[in-house]
Amino acid sequence: MKITLLLHNAYAVGAALRGTLALAAALADHHDVELVSMLRHREVPRCAVDPRLRLVPLVDTRVGSHDMAHPLFGEPARDFPAADRHHHQYSRLVDLRAAEFLRGTDADVLIGTRSGVNVYLARFGPRRTLRIAQEPLPYDTHGALLHAELAHPYRVLDALVTTTEGTAARWRARLPLPGVRVLALPAVVPVPSPGAPPAAPDTGPAASAAADPGADANPGADADPADAPDADADPPVIVAAGRLVPGERFDLLIEAFSAVCAKHPDWRLRIHGEGPERARLRSLIDGLGLTGRAELAGPRSPDGAEFAGASIAVSASDTEASGPALVEAMRRGVPVVGTGRPPGPTELIHAGGGGMLRPCDDGRALAGALLDLVEDPAHRRALGAAALESARRHGPGPVAERYRLLFEELRATRRSRAVRRALGGARLRARALTRGNVRA
Repeated sequence: MKITLLLHNAYAVGAALRGTLALAAALADHHDVELVSMLRHREVPRCAVDPRLRLVPLVDTRVGSHDMAHPLFGEPARDFPAADRHHHQYSRLVDLRAAEFLRGTDADVLIGTRSGVNVYLARFGPRRTLRIAQEPLPYDTHGALLHAELAHPYRVLDALVTTTEGTAARWRARLPLPGVRVLALPAVVPVPSPGAPPAAPDTGPAASAAADPGADANPGADADPADAPDADADPPVIVAAGRLVPGERFDLLIEAFSAVCAKHPDWRLRIHGEGPERARLRSLIDGLGLTGRAELAGPRSPDGAEFAGASIAVSASDTEASGPALVEAMRRGVPVVGTGRPPGPTELIHAGGGGMLRPCDDGRALAGALLDLVEDPAHRRALGAAALESARRHGPGPVAERYRLLFEELRATRRSRAVRRALGGARLRARALTRGNVRA
């Protein structure tokens, strides 16, 4: 089959993009795969693209490009949903190029990778083609206005794919889509490159200052040499990663780590990420006397390499946003401690083990879980082995195989789903008419 994946910008960088590229490469083992990028802002992609994949950019946003001189480049998009947070990056020119490409495609399967692009897919993709929309974010992330804009176009899709069962259930409950297969498939987390160096920051004064300007210039200077770990032991390092925003609850993690540090001063906490909470978290670290032990280590790496030098990965998030970061850790055999409301880390850890779950907003429980792993190396290593095995389900090969099975299912059920779509649409129109008569 010919499979075309529609991307926002294949020339950018990020974990989600790397996952999409890895999935495309795995699908290319058996199919003809094409990548279509709505936007292009640089000469070559920043992430590696498998040479078997054709990359087709639609609109060039580089300064001086012919597209930037096009009169429609300055007009706002009309087909791209206005409530999508990326609307300002789209123009009428992107609308028309996307429509032209999709109407002329000879693909057997079209896969959109985010909400706004999915609308293009639904509106302009040929009916003979399987149209599959990926929704990597939780349902409630979008807001009522975007849901309203998605409701009509999404009804013509063949499938809507989320990354967790809980998110799929939320879509099914809140946005009825008769005839559309709504299901969860794991997000792809690419296998780390062989021999990739650990992302542990340089412990020299210059490197520490560069990573965290507020940090002690000589981390660990106040530690007793007797506390130094055995050279053959696991590194006494706990790592967390994510945006430094309130929902990630790094403040709760730092407070929990202070309880760990009181009993085990040789252990260190590294938090990778940037965001508006940085100054407040820096103050909290200083106020708890954790300078030199807890570090704000700067931006995340695009491939999760910061977990390579860790013995424990942790997320205190009260959302599901931490899931991909924890998978990056599990990929490296690092056990995880997670909090969060379903479907985030709860589904991830319950699916195959490899970690411990604790309630949201409970610093004492989080500290207890960390202490359990710090004080029991055998348990820590057993969970690490389970984490490695659990993460395999997020590998490109297994996920690509599940997509291939989905393609077969969608083709086999196309007629029955069309009937359900027609009946469901008639019921929705009848309900709307009834409501209108009641109001009148």
